[in-house]
Amino acid sequence: MAISEMAKKQLVEFIMLQVFDDQYIDRQEEKRILEEGIKKGISVDEGLAIIREVAYSKDFVIERDIEERTKEFLEQFIINDGNINKKAFETALILFRSTSKNKIPEPEIKKLVKTIILDNCWKVKEGGLFGSKWFSEI
Repeated sequence: MAISEMAKKQLVEFIMLQVFDDQYIDRQEEKRILEEGIKKGISVDEGLAIIREVAYSKDFVIERDIEERTKEFLEQFIINDGNINKKAFETALILFRSTSKNKIPEPEIKKLVKTIILDNCWKVKEGGLFGSKWFSEI
């Protein structure tokens, strides 16, 4: 189905309004943008394509893309070692932070990465010689 130029232009303007203060599209903003698109007759898939088009052309950050990249990175540790250790977690934090262009505070990044791990039911290696509970403390 073809999108009218007016509807697309209005959605692009709505996207610009959502990212005006931080150049970052989190999941809540993404949902609001998609809802606005649906009101204008734009499907979810078309809305996602427009979001990506605008984000890439304006160098905005999309939280969903960062989470996917971080998930792919962590999957490599699961494939190789069967679990996520503290070093892998910290490397994932660095990846997330740099990919998000430092738009998200460190404590929030830790929670987001922990959520990715828990949502995928991946094992985490805690404890060790001194019994560190680094993952549980997040």
